[in-house]
Amino acid sequence: MPHREHPLRVPDPVVSRPRRSAFKRVVRSLFAIALVTCVLAGGAIAFAYMQFTAKGPLVANTVYQVNPGLKQSQIGVALEDAGIVRSAGIFTAAAYLRGALGNRLKAGEYEFPPEASTEQVLSMIIGGRVKTYKLTIPEGWTTQMAVARVAEHEALIGDVSAMPVEGAIMPETYVFRRGLSRQKMLDDMQAAQAKMLDELWKARAVTSTLKSKEEAVTLASIVEKETAVPEERPLIASVFHNRLKQGMRLQSDPTIIYGLVGGKGKLDRGLTKDDVASDTPYNTYRIDGLPPGPIANPGKASLEAVLNPPDTGYLYFVADGTGGHAFAKTLEEHNANVAKWRAIESSLPAPATTVASTVGVEGGLPVPPTPPASPVVTNPVTPAAPAEVAVAAPAPPDAAAETSSTSAIITPVPKPVKLAASALEPGTWLMVANQLVPIPKQKPRP
Repeated sequence: MPHREHPLRVPDPVVSRPRRSAFKRVVRSLFAIALVTCVLAGGAIAFAYMQFTAKGPLVANTVYQVNPGLKQSQIGVALEDAGIVRSAGIFTAAAYLRGALGNRLKAGEYEFPPEASTEQVLSMIIGGRVKTYKLTIPEGWTTQMAVARVAEHEALIGDVSAMPVEGAIMPETYVFRRGLSRQKMLDDMQAAQAKMLDELWKARAVTSTLKSKEEAVTLASIVEKETAVPEERPLIASVFHNRLKQGMRLQSDPTIIYGLVGGKGKLDRGLTKDDVASDTPYNTYRIDGLPPGPIANPGKASLEAVLNPPDTGYLYFVADGTGGHAFAKTLEEHNANVAKWRAIESSLPAPATTVASTVGVEGGLPVPPTPPASPVVTNPVTPAAPAEVAVAAPAPPDAAAETSSTSAIITPVPKPVKLAASALEPGTWLMVANQLVPIPKQKPRP
């Protein structure tokens, strides 16, 4: 059988694939790398932001001083070293980013709260929200007392080079930053008082008996020391205005005290007969009109009272046992008020101890008390300068022939009768009808 040959097989055509260009390969590689980088960077940014806004390491309020002249990185390292932020790098990076927007870190003393985040810390420093301090000068303090408070405040710096005059400081609460000079603080206090006085002087009553701003401050300082009841300031001012118009002496006990102790502002004992008779320029029992200057730094309310006094006709006032005063236009009315006051005194329980010397009651000069049988103690000294209890009982110059209802127990004197015993402190004992009776506690000055 003949041999049969297999037919030849034609091979399949070869299809060649187009080769990728080198450029496309590079682009795709770069895209892949960029994608991975973005993912990693996004994760890093998310982590950094979480750290930036997370609670910080502080466990309590922390005061920290950011010194001037430091770079952002130096501040970040210092904050991390102080345990205020967790990462100096995160703080510095955020500070650079915000700095590019025009925000700058500000030097100063900062108080960071517990768990303050890095974001809070950075915002406080950029915003300059530094720690502030307060210093309060109460109404009725003397300049010497005010300067002493300024001198002892640890956040102030420097010495006092110029002592303000009496009455030139505005009683107020002042807010300031650490590093303010003591002299600048006092200068600001004087500027505030001068501004306030100018405004009040322009709005004063045209019928005022006061001829100058200085006289207004002087009388206001007396009113400030005579009452602790804000509503009474205009009435007290009216009494003094009425007495000035009639040529009567003011007879205010705070002026006696200032004449004796000056800027110290407080007498550490009760007034005596010799005190009332003391010959000082400030003793309004012995001088006519106003003393030569203020006896304290008055507040706005007292200045308003003396510059716009109500028309009351009052010439006298005496304590009423409630912390306030009873006012009278005539000596007869006043003596009736005095009788009520003495009835309040006599109803109080007998004291366990007495005071060595006492202040004379209304209607005359001080009378030395009968020595008590019980142990003698002195009044406690209060470090502050609270308002004294005002007790007024002056008689007009032409009232010498009038008989006071207190004449039976008070040694008569030819001088005008006593206006005020405002230096009386709670716990002071008065001689009334040959018996020692206590002064009730008064409402403290706020």
